[in-house]
Amino acid sequence: MKLKFNTYYFIAFLILFCIEALIAILLKDGFIRHTFGDYLVVILLFCFFKSFIKGKSFQTALAVLIISYVIEFLQLTNFLELLQLHDSSFAKIVLGSTFHVSDLAAYTLGVITILIFEHIHNGNS
Repeated sequence: MKLKFNTYYFIAFLILFCIEALIAILLKDGFIRHTFGDYLVVILLFCFFKSFIKGKSFQTALAVLIISYVIEFLQLTNFLELLQLHDSSFAKIVLGSTFHVSDLAAYTLGVITILIFEHIHNGNS
């Protein structure tokens, strides 16, 4: 992996970040807030990493999926309390505070979408 700025992925990251922010601000529950937001967040993270790292899309997508799974499984513990972030609304929005198997499914579907998109647009990288 090499460091190299990619404008295309960075613009995609910024657009997804704005969408995620709007979802967090405007919606308090429902499918879009709890499931679609998790689906989009792995795509957002992928675009963020690809904005700065030139590497294989599969490896980047796998790293994003692993990070997402680790954070989700940490929600089974009191990790926000251990980090003294249990009173932080921002930390709860970004890192989550409750484990849901449906989140793992949303992350997985997001990564599958990334891999399909990357395969179609960039070839098998």
